[in-house]
Amino acid sequence: MGSLPTIRFESLRETGEGVLVVPAGKDAKVADAHSGLSALIGRAAGTAKFKGKALSTLDLIAPAETGLDRLLIIGTHSDDSPQEEDWLKLGGTIAAKTKGSEAVTISTAMPGERQAEPSELAALAAGLRLRAYEFDRYKTKKGSDEEDSEKAAASATTYTILVTDPSAMDAALKRELAITDGTMLARDLVNEPANVLGPVEFAERIAGLTKVGVEVEILGEDELRDLKMNALLGVAQGSPRPPRLAIMRWNGGADSEAPIAFIGKGVVFDTGGISIKPAASMDEMKGDMGGAAAVTGLMHALAARSAKVNVVGIVGLVENSVDGNAQRPGDIVTAMSGTTIEVLNTDAEGRLVLADALWYCQDRFKPKFMINLATLTGAIIVALGNHHAGLFSNNDELADRLMAAGKTSGEKVWRLPLAPEYDKMIEGKFADIKNIGGGRAAGSITAAQFLKRFVNDVPWAHLDIAGTAMGSPSNAYNQSWASGFGVRLLERLVADHYETR
Repeated sequence: MGSLPTIRFESLRETGEGVLVVPAGKDAKVADAHSGLSALIGRAAGTAKFKGKALSTLDLIAPAETGLDRLLIIGTHSDDSPQEEDWLKLGGTIAAKTKGSEAVTISTAMPGERQAEPSELAALAAGLRLRAYEFDRYKTKKGSDEEDSEKAAASATTYTILVTDPSAMDAALKRELAITDGTMLARDLVNEPANVLGPVEFAERIAGLTKVGVEVEILGEDELRDLKMNALLGVAQGSPRPPRLAIMRWNGGADSEAPIAFIGKGVVFDTGGISIKPAASMDEMKGDMGGAAAVTGLMHALAARSAKVNVVGIVGLVENSVDGNAQRPGDIVTAMSGTTIEVLNTDAEGRLVLADALWYCQDRFKPKFMINLATLTGAIIVALGNHHAGLFSNNDELADRLMAAGKTSGEKVWRLPLAPEYDKMIEGKFADIKNIGGGRAAGSITAAQFLKRFVNDVPWAHLDIAGTAMGSPSNAYNQSWASGFGVRLLERLVADHYETR
């Protein structure tokens, strides 16, 4: 995944080595710690009409006596209070403007009275790492593996971040590195081609989470059949690649404490089945397991930072393919809950996988709440584009907390309705319910109403991340096709509301 930078924290000083990054506030003012450079910066800012606006930059030749390669002045002024994502963007912008530099020194002496908190500076460091992420493992290299590794290490930038108290950064940095690694794990999983990452291989990747203390249990086809997960199995029956259900547990809370639960759709490739998709852009359906990737990355993040909470993560892993044994439109399956389902469109398969996973989760683990993530509908992109995920919930408190976590983390969600009128749209003609509503109208809502049938009154939220998990617009800290959406959002939710203090 490209050459990740080395990041270290040292005590604040006026200068550094390589490129020196200096924050500037309104009208290009800099902190007293950089008074020796203020005249130079002021003159250059006036010429370039640089006003210190957040994320704007001014590149300068460094005075010879400083021994620096160059100066990079980066604006931090905004009329709004900075949020977590603003610090990510700051780090990402610095990484973009200093790409290829061997050494970069970043001053965090901010103009004005307010100085950055350790958590904010750690988010800046996270932005540096996330911007450096590249999924390049399948690009042919010219040298040997050892030579390529040496070249990658040599080309990686070393960032020295100057702070008032380096020792105060340890806990904040541990948290951010855990989240960043979880996000990059989710990106890796979504970016992988489907011929490499099938259900079995995905389950094997999940088993690797035992290294950070996650307990992992993998259920195979026979066990799923014994559990009567016929909704999930119906999706998988057209593929020669067997399904898996992966159960992840992190026990960081009290033994008596009920867990919180996250469930992910893991369709490793979606042809649409017999209701086959158009050929155009079908290659992107390797990312139809973005929900499962996010849950996996989240479990890594929580375990790696030793979160004080009990968490269950469950992902249903299948391939929706086409052969003589594939599920047909008009088939009726009986879900684990006993609900019968008319499968009128085999391309509405993710909700079938989640139906059994949700029921299994609430039945076995009795969680405080469940949140599922899924690249579920194209209709959510029509409604919200690529900047918000769709949020549906049966619990106002949980929904409000997710909205707040989205604003803080930058992984934004927008709530859409659930109502009896929409639920009526999925009533079946020959079975209890059908897996699509009435045509194109309210497609994301009827999909959510379908899932709601399988939560059994447990507080629950459904995040439709079809527009945000893959192919979303790049930004200052993400240049990858796969964004890793959901990891930061849900980690923030857990940290703000559900950990033991």
